Amino acid sequence: MTIGDRLLKLRKERGWSQQQVAKKIGTSGPILGRYEREEMTPSVEVAKKLADIFGVTLDYLVDDSGKALEIQDKAMLERFTEIEHLDEDDKKTIITVVDSLLRDAKAKKAYAAHG
Repeated sequence: MTIGDRLLKLRKERGWSQQQVAKKIGTSGPILGRYEREEMTPSVEVAKKLADIFGVTLDYLVDDSGKALEIQDKAMLERFTEIEHLDEDDKKTIITVVDSLLRDAKAKKAYAAHG
């Protein structure tokens, strides 16, 4: 998926017009359309504004390799970043808690699906 594809997808998911998005980032609807059709590539500054208004990371918006982890939830990404800066013992504790909560959530979901 290219940046133009992602921009179009994000805009449509939110039900926004090109003009609405353009106004939020300080450009025009026709320019946004050119970004979506990949006739133009937004500058880094514009791409950052787009990522911010859509609530995604710049990496998600611009990576077309398909290899990047697509974390769209910026709050979740900020949590991961905070965890990365902790010492190893704290990281292990948090991962253990998260793993147990995920296991419980998956079991609850599986039980509900078969119940």
